[in-house]
Amino acid sequence: MCVLCGELIMHVHWTDQPAHDVEFKSTVTAGEGQRDRMRLRLKRVRLSDKILGYYGLSIRDWCGSRYMLADKKGNSKIVYDLGDMWKQAEELAHKKIDPLDEEFLNSFAQYSGA
Repeated sequence: MCVLCGELIMHVHWTDQPAHDVEFKSTVTAGEGQRDRMRLRLKRVRLSDKILGYYGLSIRDWCGSRYMLADKKGNSKIVYDLGDMWKQAEELAHKKIDPLDEEFLNSFAQYSGA
């Protein structure tokens, strides 16, 4: 399969599936299922971007199959799935990222209006 076709029909990592998807078995996703998967994926990207913003990083979707993680200095990394995102983010930020850190949680609550 060519690269272009691989972007249209692809194997999906478990972190990119809805929790209620009992049909998920790491199968090929296409058609209406692909549209729903992308909608949920973009929601996860927006939330992840808010979290990573606290650490001076940003993340965006790249072709519906990868993520582009970047810092404010222009350094970037390709991330293959959200499971790999945290490790790559720590390397790019040069510090431990703890989503349960009290200071982070207070900042995030204020930012999100919660």
